[in-house]
Amino acid sequence: MSSSEGGVQMAIYEEGDWPEEGDLLICTVKDIKQNGAYLTLDGYDGQEGFVFVGEIAAGWVKNIRAHVREGQRVVAKVIQVKKDRKRVELSLKSVSEERRRETVQSWKNEERANQIMRVASERIGWNEEKTTSISGEMTEVFGTLYGALEECAINENALSDSGFKGDWTGVVTSLAVENIVPPFVEIRGTLDIQVWGEEGVYAIRDALLEAEACAEGIEDVTLTCHYDGAPNYRVDIRAPDYQAAESVWEAATSAVEKKMSSVDGSLSIERA
Repeated sequence: MSSSEGGVQMAIYEEGDWPEEGDLLICTVKDIKQNGAYLTLDGYDGQEGFVFVGEIAAGWVKNIRAHVREGQRVVAKVIQVKKDRKRVELSLKSVSEERRRETVQSWKNEERANQIMRVASERIGWNEEKTTSISGEMTEVFGTLYGALEECAINENALSDSGFKGDWTGVVTSLAVENIVPPFVEIRGTLDIQVWGEEGVYAIRDALLEAEACAEGIEDVTLTCHYDGAPNYRVDIRAPDYQAAESVWEAATSAVEKKMSSVDGSLSIERA
């Protein structure tokens, strides 16, 4: 698995794939020699790379074993790829501490995501090939498998909105919600509003403003109303967690109901 220099991006690689220069890789120290160390490139089907002694650490390295040990997991930067010689040259000293932490965290996230998908496959009845195929499709759409599951935890309709269909999406989404704490969540609802009296669009406008006002003053919570074509209006809520989001949704729908009760019209509310 690799991480691009411009941003941490984990991916699933197939046999025969090669990393690119500049990639940050999770590696395991396999063998230490006098002039450097051989590392196994995790996620590359057993491929190996080599770190020359001068790329182990900044300054003069007297004893390589003082810096790395066999079996240790490290983050290395690809400095050269020689496919014709099946050789990957790596550097440890070129990886900053910040980038190392980011890459390790991304690797942990992908490991966690793969575990969640294994649990999902058991519940759904998929074989390994099917699980790998679906995981690959999710990765292609969302960038990373963890990113896909995080989006599911944020927005319960993330998979269906991205074109995925089937009962399995509900299983995967439920597992994501149970196991991943996202930075925020999003929920959506729809309002079917019709006003037959002379108040017309002004009554609808006021009702939607009342809904949006329910999120004002609440930290990290936003509620926005969108026109989807008469008589349909979409309500999007973003909040730190589902409890806060649902609370605002309830307050908003109550506010709309109260406003509409004083006019001649109809109101239908649906939680997406």
